[in-house]
Amino acid sequence: MAAMGLPELALRLCVVPLAVASLWEMATNRQADDTYGEVRFSDLSGFTYLVGINAVTAAYAVASILLSPFKSFAQYDWLVLVLDQASAYLLVTSASAAAEVLQLARHGDRDVSWGEVCSYFGRFCGRATVSLALHAAALACFVALSLVSAYRVFSRCHPPGVVSAADGSEPEPKPAQEQGK
Repeated sequence: MAAMGLPELALRLCVVPLAVASLWEMATNRQADDTYGEVRFSDLSGFTYLVGINAVTAAYAVASILLSPFKSFAQYDWLVLVLDQASAYLLVTSASAAAEVLQLARHGDRDVSWGEVCSYFGRFCGRATVSLALHAAALACFVALSLVSAYRVFSRCHPPGVVSAADGSEPEPKPAQEQGK
């Protein structure tokens, strides 16, 4: 890969604003209520994790875009594949953690006497939902990036059973009668 392909570049360029917008929406999310006090994203570990992972994945996307024009970067396709996969997995885990917190905020858990809080902190829950939706879009981009990276790496591999002769020449094809036996 001398240079990144257009679909891959487009996906990486999409990840950056999505991850940064999700980070910003959540990191600036706070709401105060006269009766119940103030709630901030940093009060909830699932939301803090989402912000951190958004920062990491946005930084990785920017770094991979900046490094892609260099020919020496092409020899690291396996590393890019692993990092794309890791980013996708981190985005999945942080999305699930934030979704769990948001679910509890919206519906509570009567079994342990946790009431829902979104009726008191509606704006906070709304912004958290927007952040989670942006995060999910960034996740979709990284899933696609993982597929593109995997295709680039594995398309250079030969399928099993295609073995070249010891002298480097291509093997002779077997006649059709012998292949069916």
